Amino acid sequence: MGLVAGVDIGSITAKTVLMDRDGRLLAQKVLHQGIVNEAAALACMGATLHDAGVAQDDLEFIVTTGYGRSLVSFGHKNVTEISCHARGAHYLFPDVHTVIDIGGQDSKVISLDDAGRVAGFNMNDKCAAGTGRFLEVLARALDVALEDMGRMSQVSGNPAQVSSLCTVFAESEIVSLSAQGNPKVDIIAGLHEAIGRRLQAMVKGVGVRPRVMMSGGVAKNQGVVRVLERLLAIEIVVPEEPQIVGALGAVLYALEEVKSPTV
Repeated sequence: MGLVAGVDIGSITAKTVLMDRDGRLLAQKVLHQGIVNEAAALACMGATLHDAGVAQDDLEFIVTTGYGRSLVSFGHKNVTEISCHARGAHYLFPDVHTVIDIGGQDSKVISLDDAGRVAGFNMNDKCAAGTGRFLEVLARALDVALEDMGRMSQVSGNPAQVSSLCTVFAESEIVSLSAQGNPKVDIIAGLHEAIGRRLQAMVKGVGVRPRVMMSGGVAKNQGVVRVLERLLAIEIVVPEEPQIVGALGAVLYALEEVKSPTV
């Protein structure tokens, strides 16, 4: 059938996007596995193929990307996550010039030129501060659901002062703030403020050019998005499914391969 797939292997999720040769999106899947390896990639691919009603044999070309792209033996080519996020963002919003991606264990800011090519980037992959894993740990410490943190932070009228973004120290700090009687909504709002300030510095290191898009799992947290909008004084657009942007870019590279194969 000449189908193509993009597989994005992150630190805690696997994502797959499936297209036909005409560029029609057939199916997509985000699979949260905690620790992602080739088994998770296979499971995500299998679920995507099932949703589309097609078989593995129907796949003509697969491009892998992300943190664990080299772990996927069934891929035909791998492409860096910076390039794939840029490609996916440009496909979704052709006027986007700045992409802020916050994944499970890293953050990156990508600047795009008018054609959607990478013009520059800033990446923090040495520390999990402010990432999805960071928020998961602190949600457990506060005994709140991760998906509720964005909503809760927006009703705070007095964000707590959170000084550390090291996961270990931040966990200790919020336990102390809670013991002092600070409401959970204020502690969460303080965390989002701290995350926003860290990302603000990363964005300014690359430069802010509108339109700005946010991707990755943390983009689903409206509290973080709103803090960034205020600190950067700019509107941020979030895709309907912000976690598949890298996989979308990967499938577009796969489509390019089958239409104009590289020598």
